[in-house]
Amino acid sequence: MPSVHKSTLSDNEIISLYFSREERAIEATDEKYGNYLFAVSYNILRDGEDVKECVNDTYLGAWGAIPPARPNSLKAFLTAIIRRLSLNRYDAKRAQKRVPNELIFPLCESYSLSDTDETDLLDEEKQMELAEIISSYLRTLTKRQRYIFMSRFYALEPIDKIADGLSVSRSTVNKEIARIRDGLKSALESEGYKI
Repeated sequence: MPSVHKSTLSDNEIISLYFSREERAIEATDEKYGNYLFAVSYNILRDGEDVKECVNDTYLGAWGAIPPARPNSLKAFLTAIIRRLSLNRYDAKRAQKRVPNELIFPLCESYSLSDTDETDLLDEEKQMELAEIISSYLRTLTKRQRYIFMSRFYALEPIDKIADGLSVSRSTVNKEIARIRDGLKSALESEGYKI
């Protein structure tokens, strides 16, 4: 008997399920974004059990936040949740385990892109302002540069994986990252952010 393939719902349909408080929202979210969320968390934690817990906690976080939140991009919304959860878990375990060298650079970079003052991180208006500055900067980049930025700093993918995906050398990706980072630093500093 042939297997039945479920059709993936659109983001708007999934968000509507959350607003209707239908538990199918979590199932639909997992079907569409489960593998992606697992990969993002795994790039940080490198531990399957911890990652599974973070993915499940991401679904609970989405359930608790939608409504009232109505994300413009469900994928970005979920990514922000799982990155925060995974980085928190990483911080909690950091004293117990050594961190793989390939994670040190993107983690340091992702921390340096946010305001260093924790109270500012909680300020939604400041977060929105920072997000708009970064988005504006990203729109000035080429498609390849945006791919590199999102892969490295958002999904925390290893340099080798990015290079393979683009069929370029590791050094080419490293050079692009340096240019992107310098450009973003200038953009943020011009708006009064300290890096």
